[in-house]
Amino acid sequence: MAEVKSREIVLKVDHLNVSYDKVPVLWDLSLEVPAGSLVGIIGPNGAGKTTFLKAALGMVRPLTGSIELFSKPYKEVRHRIAYVPQRSSVDWEFPIRVIDVVLMGRYGRLGLFRLPRKADREGAMRMLERVGMAEFAQRQIAKLSGGQQQRVFLARALLQEGDLYFFDEPFAGIDAVTEAVIVDSMRQLQQAGKTIFVVHHDLSTVSSYFDWVIILNMRLVGAGPVAEVFQAGALERAFGKSQVLLSEAQALSKTKSLGLP
Repeated sequence: MAEVKSREIVLKVDHLNVSYDKVPVLWDLSLEVPAGSLVGIIGPNGAGKTTFLKAALGMVRPLTGSIELFSKPYKEVRHRIAYVPQRSSVDWEFPIRVIDVVLMGRYGRLGLFRLPRKADREGAMRMLERVGMAEFAQRQIAKLSGGQQQRVFLARALLQEGDLYFFDEPFAGIDAVTEAVIVDSMRQLQQAGKTIFVVHHDLSTVSSYFDWVIILNMRLVGAGPVAEVFQAGALERAFGKSQVLLSEAQALSKTKSLGLP
């Protein structure tokens, strides 16, 4: 795992409160994350993880409080930010080719009415090659498997060439090859000095995938380096004791073979 070299604060949350139809979703969150971190956002279902991302991206208006990215509101730095939404939130039946999905990563730089240039198309193909999807460039996105679709969205995000990346459940419902591609890409981004936030569910891989963690359950349970924050006490407060024990058993099963001597 790459070390965090820069101590610039890339994300600052100050007493953030978010509600849907007067029902609180996030309550009194305050935290800071340094640039160059690979951050896992974890918590039980309904804890507000996706809402947290959407608030940071200006997609949800806070009831009170604020979020700053690079010490500025999102709208002032949006060109520096890339986003991969939940795969389940996308209409995969829309008739569009893989190459055109990836080229959407350039639209923020091109402007609304400018067509992609040759250099943009070449860049899109390089990103598809990077995630192992170049041979599918002309295929309809609906004809791909779930893992392949996720890799296409990863290529789109990479083409944005941002400084800050938000991934919402990128490992949900994908194959092992795609998971390895995503993890490798995130580590390469971090080594290039980028900051990555990932909504994540598998507690057994948190320590190996991330160096920073945010634990949510409507309120902030903990935020900081994985070695300091990702501890049984914090997990029990967020998930309950039974879930923590189950996750520990799952992690152990990946390192032991059948319990045989």
